[in-house]
Amino acid sequence: MSNSTSLPLSTGTWTNDAAHTTVGFTVRHLGLAKVRGRFDGVVATMTVGDDLASTSISAVIDMSTVSTGNADRDGHLRSSDFFDADTNPTMAFESTSISGSGDEYTLAGNLTINGVTRAIEFDVEFFGTSVFPMDQSTRAGFSAETSISRKDFGIEFNVPLGGDKVMISDKVAIELDLQFVAPA
Repeated sequence: MSNSTSLPLSTGTWTNDAAHTTVGFTVRHLGLAKVRGRFDGVVATMTVGDDLASTSISAVIDMSTVSTGNADRDGHLRSSDFFDADTNPTMAFESTSISGSGDEYTLAGNLTINGVTRAIEFDVEFFGTSVFPMDQSTRAGFSAETSISRKDFGIEFNVPLGGDKVMISDKVAIELDLQFVAPA
């Protein structure tokens, strides 16, 4: 669909509600089970223009906030084997285009992890808007999904298990649940 379509949202800069925003990931371990994790330090803005061509989304994620429910694994993920959080303390996303309509959109942009930037696309579902009764602010809700190759971002640590099997899959599923607060 054309980028001239507009979002059913008021123009201006919307900010994410951190308490209702999740940046999660899933990776297969030993080819047997999925390990899930999330990042808690997320700052995102959605600048809504008059149409999709003038609408953009950006996010910065604090890599030190990675959480998988296992402190040793979290420490290893922050190390130079994976995210190298001391050298690259943030992950960033900047949109390049948004297309779609209704409740289904495609969000394209540049994702930077470990100092490496790659173009990616998210499939986005828009859940609509609602007024938050605690402060009467208008909120908009979205979910988004994609998958990436961690090797594309220079994250190549692995342990061979024999044959062509490795301990950690290259494919990483990314799942976002985002709630944005309308401009005041």
